[in-house]
Amino acid sequence: MHQPVDESSAGRMRVQARGESETDCADGKVAWYRSINRQQWSALAASNLGWFFDGYETYALVLTVGVALGQLLEPSAHAQIPFYAGLVIALTLLGWGIGGLIGGILTDYIGRKRMMMLAILAYSLTTGLSALSWDWTSFAALRFVVGLAMGSEWATGTAMTAEIWPDRHRGKGAGLMQCGLGMGFFVASLIWLFMSGMGEHAWRYMYLIGVLPGLATLWMRAGIPESEQWQRINAQRKATLERKRVGAALDSREQALARFTLFDLLADPKLRRRTWIAVLMSLSTTLGWWGISTWVPPYIGAVAARAGLSAAAWASFAGMAYNVGAITGYIGLGFLADAYGRKRVTFLFFAMAFILTPVLFMWTHDIVLLLAVACVSGFFSLGQYTWMPTWLPELYPTRVRGTAIALCFNVPRFLAWTGPLVAGTLITRFGGYGHAAVIVGFIYLVGLVLAPWLPETRGQSLPE
Repeated sequence: MHQPVDESSAGRMRVQARGESETDCADGKVAWYRSINRQQWSALAASNLGWFFDGYETYALVLTVGVALGQLLEPSAHAQIPFYAGLVIALTLLGWGIGGLIGGILTDYIGRKRMMMLAILAYSLTTGLSALSWDWTSFAALRFVVGLAMGSEWATGTAMTAEIWPDRHRGKGAGLMQCGLGMGFFVASLIWLFMSGMGEHAWRYMYLIGVLPGLATLWMRAGIPESEQWQRINAQRKATLERKRVGAALDSREQALARFTLFDLLADPKLRRRTWIAVLMSLSTTLGWWGISTWVPPYIGAVAARAGLSAAAWASFAGMAYNVGAITGYIGLGFLADAYGRKRVTFLFFAMAFILTPVLFMWTHDIVLLLAVACVSGFFSLGQYTWMPTWLPELYPTRVRGTAIALCFNVPRFLAWTGPLVAGTLITRFGGYGHAAVIVGFIYLVGLVLAPWLPETRGQSLPE
C-alpha cells in the first residue's frame, strides 16, 4: 500500500528542536551558545569558512588584478589596463551569478554537504590555476571558472546552517556565517600587505594560497553532518519519481516533488510572490553595495586630500573602518532578528542605510568624524546582507530551499555591475560624490517598502 509522503508535525518539531536544551527553552537562563551542539557548530564553521574563502578570493582579485594584467598584457596595451581589469571582474561576477543559480539547484538534488565540498574544492583548484595564467585571456577565462565555483557556496551554506541550527537561534547562526565574507576581505588585505613586496610573481602567490581551502574538504567529509531535513525530502523525492515512472497517480504534494525545482518554485503562486519581493529586496541591498559602498574609501581619501592629508592612507583607514562596521553588522542583524523579529530589524537596516548615506557623503566634513560615520554606515549598509541568510530559508519548503535562496541572491548580480557605472556617471556629472551617492541611495527605499510584505518567521520551524 502506498504510504503518505508527508510526515507528522510532531516529527518535524522534534528534528527542528534538536540541540536546544530543555532549560534554555524553559527559562532562557542558560547562555544561548550552550544550547548549540557540536554538529551544529561544525556546520556553522564549514559555512563560515566557505564564505571566508569567497571573501579572500574576491578581494585578492581586487587587490592584484592590475598587477597581474601589467604582466599578462603586451606593453602597448598597458594604457587599457582599467578596461581589462573591469572586464575580468565583470566575468568573475557573471560566473558567480551563473554558478550560484546552478549550485542552488544542485544542492536541492545532491545535498548541502556534498555541494559545499564540491564548491570549495572546485574554486580552490581553479584559483590555484589562476596563478599559472600565461596571458590575459587565460586569466579572464580562469577567473570566470573561479566565479562559477564560488557562486555555488553561499546558497549551500545558508541552507545547511538554517536546517541544522535550532529555530530560536537561526538568525545568530546566519549572522556568524555571513561575517566570514568581511573576515576574508580583511585577511586578503593583510596578506597582500606583506606579499606585495615579494617581486613580480607576488600576485601568483596570492592565488596559490587560495588552494589551501581545498584541504578543508578533508575535514568536512567527516566533521559535519548532512541536513536531516534534506535527507528526508530527498528520499521522498526519489520515491515519488519512481512512482511517477511506473504511472502511479500523484497527489498535489507529490506532483510538486516531481517537478524540477525552479519550475516548482515559480509554479506556486505564494512562493512566486515571495520570490519577486525577495529578489527586489536583494537587488536593493546589492546595488547599494556596488553603487554606494565601493565609493566610501575614495570619497574619504578625496576629503583628506583637500585637507592636505594623504589620500591613499585615509582611503585605507576608511576601508578598514567601513569593514569593521560591516563585520559587526553582519553578526548584529542576526542577533537582533532573533530578539525582535525579521521584519522590523530588516526594515530598520534599510531605513538606517538610507538615512546615513547623506550623513556620510554630504553632512559630515570633519575627517576623523567621517571614519566613525563610515563605521556606523557599514554596520547598516553592508550588515543588511544578513537579512538574506536569516529570512530567506524560512520562507521556502525544503524541496526548493536551495534553489529559491540562490535565485534571490544571485539574480541581482546580473544587474549589480551597473551600479558603479551609474554612480560613476553621476559623480562626473555633479562634480563630486555627495549628490551622486544620495541619488543612488534611493535604491534602499525599495527594500524599505517591500520588507513589510514578507511574513514574520522568527522562532518558527522551517517549512517542510
